[in-house]
Amino acid sequence: MKLVELMTLIPGYCVTEQLYISSRTIIYRAIREDDQQPVVIKLLKQEYPTFNDLVQFRNQYAIARSLNLPGVIQLYSLENFRNGYLLVMEDFGGISLRDYIRTQPLDVPSFLAIAIQLATTLADLHHHRVIHKDIKPANILIHPTTRQVKLIDFSIASLLPKETQSLMNPNVLEGTLAYLSPEQTGRMNRRIDYRTDFYSLGITFFELLTQQIPFESDDPMELVYCHIAKQPPSVHHLNPTIPPALSAIVHKLMAKNAEDRYQSALGLKHDLEICRQQWN
Repeated sequence: MKLVELMTLIPGYCVTEQLYISSRTIIYRAIREDDQQPVVIKLLKQEYPTFNDLVQFRNQYAIARSLNLPGVIQLYSLENFRNGYLLVMEDFGGISLRDYIRTQPLDVPSFLAIAIQLATTLADLHHHRVIHKDIKPANILIHPTTRQVKLIDFSIASLLPKETQSLMNPNVLEGTLAYLSPEQTGRMNRRIDYRTDFYSLGITFFELLTQQIPFESDDPMELVYCHIAKQPPSVHHLNPTIPPALSAIVHKLMAKNAEDRYQSALGLKHDLEICRQQWN
């Protein structure tokens, strides 16, 4: 659908810019006509969305609207639109971290400032018994000037303290395969808890520091195998400017067994802050 069409087709909003498009969703920047409030609107791309798409839209609204956290994007409303929904959320001027690092490679102090914010946000989320389950640079927004970061997209987030992932075809697994924890693949016969987010965060940190992901393949089954059985390269071997202590933090986050990862986001934050002190 063209932007010009949407400017007249979303009642109550003036669409100004397309921010992101995926196979399932489109995200726009807009102005809410009632009060001239800048907002971001997310809607389903398909004219006739699947039942699962609709459930995920309601899920992210139900979970994220109750979280009044500085590191989580605020949701304003879930509105009926055509045969589905549109989600209206705050616009704090952020762009995706994925797009940001393409033009702004991060030095160590900049990385640590972002990483400490993310660890704080995960601590807050886990305190509220929320597991995000899809941490990746595309789901993290950063303000280009202030470098404040906020987490978005709670479409597959879970409020349960633990859930079991059943064995599924890798093409239909929840989450993004390149960032998926071993237990989220459904092939570990173990429950998913908040530590799944640490693994995905580890891969995100790996990408921020090396400009690549640890496991790359077009074959979903091979990616699943890598997450379960293959050790990632060390960050400081790929990027010698990274201190070994920081490399060790990332490696610990990406441990195959949840027991070998950090056991709390506050423990992770503590180690990142020590790294920053030593760097300074």
